[in-house]
Amino acid sequence: MEVEMVRGRIIVDTERCKGCGLCVAFCPKGVVQLADAFNAAGHHPAQLRDPEGICTGCTICALVCPEAAITVYRTFSIKTAVAGGVCAGSAS
Repeated sequence: MEVEMVRGRIIVDTERCKGCGLCVAFCPKGVVQLADAFNAAGHHPAQLRDPEGICTGCTICALVCPEAAITVYRTFSIKTAVAGGVCAGSAS
């Protein structure tokens, strides 16, 4: 059995972001936060804080961003399930 795993990451155009917080409010995984630092315009831009890698790349943050400052990337990987300590489909 194969299981597809999806991981996401975002890139924020920090100079375009006005720190409105919509992406923070709508992130279903709670991994988008406002930075502690200011950008040149004096706003706290959004950033991804995802040490456990739980972002799925759902794109909600990018869709709600009024400044179109967020780009979402997804990584797909296929895992082969192991049954009884032996990879499924392997000969013993």
